[in-house]
Amino acid sequence: MKLILASNSPRRRQLLEEAGIPFEVIPSSFEEAEIGLSSKETVLQFAAAKAMDVYQKHPDCAVLGADTVVSLDGETLGKPGTEERAKEMLSLLSGRKHQVYTGVCLICDGGARTGIVETGVTFHELSKEQIEEYVKKMRPFDKAGGYGIQDDYPLVKLVEGSFTNVVGLPMELVTHLLKEAKLW
Repeated sequence: MKLILASNSPRRRQLLEEAGIPFEVIPSSFEEAEIGLSSKETVLQFAAAKAMDVYQKHPDCAVLGADTVVSLDGETLGKPGTEERAKEMLSLLSGRKHQVYTGVCLICDGGARTGIVETGVTFHELSKEQIEEYVKKMRPFDKAGGYGIQDDYPLVKLVEGSFTNVVGLPMELVTHLLKEAKLW
């Protein structure tokens, strides 16, 4: 059975490729909107909605959907979208610990397998100049929390848990779900 990644994320693509998992990319057209749930509930619902959006058009395939957010003191920080919002998010994260949640949903043969991974991330203290340089150089507008841990930039002091979760796809969970579904 063919596996479809319901995401346009180059980071998710790279993680699957590095793991040697064969897949095709068909991005979901699901539109994310604030739904008033916790970060954990939101990522799980969005991952399932993304996977289902693609699965409905390709029911003969297995579809993998994922959604990642950063949570600081219970506040969800999604993708900043703008330079100013990215700077604001990085200022909030500076010198502090936050959580990264990724919801994953694998749909195949009409059934869904889901899971959530949480990783603790602590940032170094960042100066205003460091934040401005990072945003200008890395342009993290499409990254949860306004940063990419894989970027060659010293933002992160400590990662407690799955590194690939912070990148955007917790490979430990993904490989477990694929094996459970006998797809890999």
